[in-house]
Amino acid sequence: MRTTEHHTPRSHARSRRGKRGTVAVATAAAAAGAIAVGALTLPGGNDRAETVAAAEPRAAAETPQGWAGENGGTTGGAGGPTVGVSDASALLDALEQDGPQVIEVSGTIELSGMNRVPSDTTLIGTDGAEITGGGLDVNAAENVIIRNIAFSGWDDDAINVQQGSTNVWVDHNSFRNGYDGAVDVKRESDFVTVSWNHFSDHGKTMLLGHSDDHTEDVGHLRVSYHHNYFDGTDSRHPRVRFGNPVHVYNNYYRDNDYGVASTMGAGVLVEGNYFEDVADPTHTGYASSDIGAVEESANVYDGSGEPEVGGGTVEAVPYDYSLDPAEDIPSIVTAGAGPGNI
Repeated sequence: MRTTEHHTPRSHARSRRGKRGTVAVATAAAAAGAIAVGALTLPGGNDRAETVAAAEPRAAAETPQGWAGENGGTTGGAGGPTVGVSDASALLDALEQDGPQVIEVSGTIELSGMNRVPSDTTLIGTDGAEITGGGLDVNAAENVIIRNIAFSGWDDDAINVQQGSTNVWVDHNSFRNGYDGAVDVKRESDFVTVSWNHFSDHGKTMLLGHSDDHTEDVGHLRVSYHHNYFDGTDSRHPRVRFGNPVHVYNNYYRDNDYGVASTMGAGVLVEGNYFEDVADPTHTGYASSDIGAVEESANVYDGSGEPEVGGGTVEAVPYDYSLDPAEDIPSIVTAGAGPGNI
């Protein structure tokens, strides 16, 4: 849904900037080359990550890593019938049904506006599946999976997660050339993972948190963003309000205005990402929003500015996860992100 923001970052005493044009690695371990399997102690005392050496493109996971794996996990329409759809009428009819169900999308489906997705639903594309023109509204729903679909030309948002929706997994999709947000999460939604997606030819990519005055979001908006490819997109990767901890790891940022913005007391752990030609990898505070916290670890800054860090406390991530070496992220993510890789 539409939001308004100015693109002038705020500065404060904790921010720091660096010169572009060099490669910087945030930790000595990352600079040493491929990291062997082992425990990694994270900022704030987190010790949930296990680093893994680079490997051939992996098989896609069938369950989400990160926040969507908490709170009982996310299974979508598992156990329900599979319904095949190839046009807008059939898709909208399927979305009117109560779950659990698996909706298998094929071909190109043209929608308009936002179309509500019910609880206990999996929307999964066959190879080549595309939704264009409109978007999907996960509104006051729980246990939703959206995978393997190419979204383009949406007239509002491509995927909007809102109104207290929980346990949502957005995985292996692509997003290009739409109007507003590609994947926005807001209004007390929680336990969300956005993974292995390819974003291109777009401006405002991912908003987390509705507005500065929507303080009901405090204690919610726990989202994991991992192995996404931000391919020349402008901003909001994500732009965060209130959520803490938000986990941004193993993403490939290429030629973006900025990477992550943490505001309004949010707390974001940014680790193991590869920033290439990104003017501002992170912001603590943005536009007219108050500051939020950023902790960073094991990132690569290739031709990019230095991150802004500090701004408060990032809470510990409670789940276990695997962390790829940041220097391997461009090859890993470009080989595995987007539709056709599950």
